[in-house]
Amino acid sequence: MIELERCTRQDVWDEFVLDNGGHPLQLWGWGQLKASHGWSVDRVLGYEGDEVVAGAQVLTRKLPIPFRAISYVPRGPVGAQWGSDEFLDKLSTYAKEEHSPVALSIEPDVLGYEPKGKWVHSQNAILPASTIVLDLDKTEADLLNNMAKKTRQYIRKSAAEAIEIKMVRTREDIEKCLDVYEDTSKRANFNVHSRQYYLDVFNIMGDHSPIFAAYVDGQPVAFLWLAVSEDTSYELYGGMNDIGKDLRANYALKWYAIRKTKEWGLSRYDFGGLIEDGVSTFKRSWTDGDTELAGTFDLPLSRKYKLWSKALPRAKKTIQKIKSLRK
Repeated sequence: MIELERCTRQDVWDEFVLDNGGHPLQLWGWGQLKASHGWSVDRVLGYEGDEVVAGAQVLTRKLPIPFRAISYVPRGPVGAQWGSDEFLDKLSTYAKEEHSPVALSIEPDVLGYEPKGKWVHSQNAILPASTIVLDLDKTEADLLNNMAKKTRQYIRKSAAEAIEIKMVRTREDIEKCLDVYEDTSKRANFNVHSRQYYLDVFNIMGDHSPIFAAYVDGQPVAFLWLAVSEDTSYELYGGMNDIGKDLRANYALKWYAIRKTKEWGLSRYDFGGLIEDGVSTFKRSWTDGDTELAGTFDLPLSRKYKLWSKALPRAKKTIQKIKSLRK
């Protein structure tokens, strides 16, 4: 029988996630970040006797009336029995008792999973199920061979330019990278968080969120911001300015990040999702096939779930239109 307990110690929680191949979005720091920006966080461990067999970092966000809240497990749960009916049943009961959410959503970091019972495959994914995941256990030669020919050429060409690639370690350089990011967002027409949000990522995630940047004449022209766990490297943010674009600095930069995380002993490099745009075309050139994760699954916990599932897409479109009018 599995019994749930809340975990209140960062060292205990992170040790469990890292030892069980958990995703970096299940690390304590990611929950702490979200708790600083409008979410509440619960870290729940499932014990079978004295053994921890499963766990989930559950993020909960308050919603407008009449929905109350949504509870969400990003790229989790984690552990040997994370997908067992018993653990998921008890996790949903916990979420309902603590937060009364309209639904509990999970996004397992696995392939080909289908939960049983009343779970439904959600049409409102928070993170894309389609992504590119490189197997870092392969040799560099194999990784290169799986790329498009043009990608290999651009890696060599950009590496030959007067570009220096290194880790970003100071707030001053982070601010410069965020200048690049804001420039990228305007050019590509996507929304960004406040600067404080990204500074909090850096301060809270620490060594689990390295930033690499390509520099020309001492100034960053492209950057790539990751989250890492024991096994997985996950791309959070990235961008480049016009100079970086002309030099195709993103090719040398990404290859550097891939090689560096491979050197650190990680086994997976996740490009952070595909959303059918120009960036996704770029991502697909790095390997010979997409990776389809299991997707987002909802367990309805309120009679208002059907209304919520229909209202969310409309709300997203409305918010997007309002933001576009403000540009």
